[in-house]
Amino acid sequence: MQLPDPMRLFQEWLAEARDREKQDATAMALATADATGRPAVRMVLLKQADARGFVFYTNLASPKADDLRANPRAELCLHWPVLERQVRIAGAVEAVSDAEADAYFASRPRLSQLGAWASKQSKPMNGRSALEQAVAKAAVRFGVQAVPRPSFWSGFRVVPRWIEFWHQRPFRHHDRQRFTRIGTEWHHEWLFP
Repeated sequence: MQLPDPMRLFQEWLAEARDREKQDATAMALATADATGRPAVRMVLLKQADARGFVFYTNLASPKADDLRANPRAELCLHWPVLERQVRIAGAVEAVSDAEADAYFASRPRLSQLGAWASKQSKPMNGRSALEQAVAKAAVRFGVQAVPRPSFWSGFRVVPRWIEFWHQRPFRHHDRQRFTRIGTEWHHEWLFP
């Protein structure tokens, strides 16, 4: 019996979640730990998923980027309540290439591009007007020309060591299966719920 490809299964589940979930199906919890092991978790958006891994973007001066430079491992969790499904991913983290980051940045809405220039992510500010003024200043700076990607903004790829699929079943008899990468091969096992 041929085992399912975990990346193909993930794409099938994600496509179904995009069709049926009420909220953003690409929202995922990102768990990191700093150099001392202190954990942190926050929501980010999945921007690409393929055989190379799972990609998200951020300000490189953010606490999450600091954590990933100090401790380049992370876990992700996508939860789709309407479908009663969850996917967990764990692995090493690597930076995306400049070409990948440039291409994704160019695809973003202009106001999101300006926001990347304006935001000093996670730093204190003196009220909402500080952000609005910084966005306006970035808009004046770039005028009608294309907004380039800031050097302090890029992406990270979680290269999966394992991927776990959970599907809710009655009486807590959930389906839970894990795919673990050993070398270039995926190995499959069922887990007790």
